[in-house]
Amino acid sequence: MSRGVEWEIEPSLDRIRDLVDVLGEPQRTYPVIHITGTNGKSSTARMIETLLRERGLRTGLYTSPELTALHERIAVDGEPIGERRFVEVLRDILPYVRLVDDKHGVRVSFFEVLTAMAYAAFADAPVDVAVVEVGMGGAWDATNVADGDVAVVTPIGLDHTRHLGDTIEKIATEKAGIIKPGAVAVLAQQPLPAAEVLLRRVAETGAVAAREGIEFGVLHRDVAVGGQQLSLRGLHGTYDDIFLPLFGHHQAANAAVALAAVEAFASGAPTRAQPSLEAATRIAAGDDYAGGEEGQLDPALVRSGFAKATSPGRLEVARTGPTVLLDAAHNPAGMAATVEAVHESFGFSRLVGVVAVAADKDVPGLLDQLEPVLAEVVVTRNSSPRSMRAEELAELAEGVFGAERVHLVPRLDDAIDRAIGLAEETGEYAGAGVLITGSVVTVGEARTLLRVGAPAAE
Repeated sequence: MSRGVEWEIEPSLDRIRDLVDVLGEPQRTYPVIHITGTNGKSSTARMIETLLRERGLRTGLYTSPELTALHERIAVDGEPIGERRFVEVLRDILPYVRLVDDKHGVRVSFFEVLTAMAYAAFADAPVDVAVVEVGMGGAWDATNVADGDVAVVTPIGLDHTRHLGDTIEKIATEKAGIIKPGAVAVLAQQPLPAAEVLLRRVAETGAVAAREGIEFGVLHRDVAVGGQQLSLRGLHGTYDDIFLPLFGHHQAANAAVALAAVEAFASGAPTRAQPSLEAATRIAAGDDYAGGEEGQLDPALVRSGFAKATSPGRLEVARTGPTVLLDAAHNPAGMAATVEAVHESFGFSRLVGVVAVAADKDVPGLLDQLEPVLAEVVVTRNSSPRSMRAEELAELAEGVFGAERVHLVPRLDDAIDRAIGLAEETGEYAGAGVLITGSVVTVGEARTLLRVGAPAAE
């Protein structure tokens, strides 16, 4: 991690290209499903990986960032590779990393090294398919040395504006860079400016577009105990009676995107080595994705796969009595989806928030989304150097909530205890809850404090 983050170095794929080149291009030894977007990337990636594994494929999964331990980011067959294997892979590639350091006179960044480790670990496994989430953006992201047979774009909004641009169009242009010639582009519903950019990229590359709400989507959903019941229209058929153990309309939409991505992959998204004549003809014509029941997945496997879906830190129930929810929403669009899902699925009579955020986020926008659903809010900070000072956050929160509803507690562990106490004050235990949110780091540290799950280790 002392190597620094990629945005502190000139944006370039030169270093990572040289690194994977001396490693023998491990990212080209298996097909890749590549995922970008602003919100929903990790949840969608996890659902795609689970569906692929349910079909009997050996999978690799690369996600960002981690919740509790760095090696969580690289998983094979649904399990993080473990601390020992993580160290082995790092030691294996370090001599090559240093060669590239010397060549460029600038050290390969932390994320570039980690990405090369993931690609190498997947090649060594070996995996049948890798599901790869970008770190940030797309075109200049280190993961983009791989060419995804399926390129997935989840909903795009304003985030990381300092690095990706200050408009939806600029951010979409950066994220559209993962759509390569010959790919199937599976596109979630987008704001119009983003949709125009993405479809222009599809046309320029001769890729094939599959669009939520047109070629695929959610047909019906009902709130269910522990999640929701769905009917999904895929690219090749309709899938009914799906139980998804995740909350909110946004997760239903993520499930539809994941299903379409797996259908596109399973039904002949052309591989880089040997595109089929049919696929090449379709690509050359620039057609939208053509469905058909002949490519339908086994509905029983789809149901089984979605029933096993997990998304740690995304409206995750950490404890009951009172119910404590963990959610990593860190921008206004993500928080709006969280608030809607909390209202729909939980029906709290009293909900208290614990909020710690990064200082470079749209903090007023986040607080505006939270205000209608929270009775009171405890503001704090996490351990990240990017975390906003609790005093500054309290000042902003008082402008939104009013001073009487805001509690300043500098330490996260104390803030959680305070919020639980506030939630229980009325004695309505069945209707009381706590929502811990604002940052992936906040949620990861809360998971550790509340002993939720545990990273794989050896």
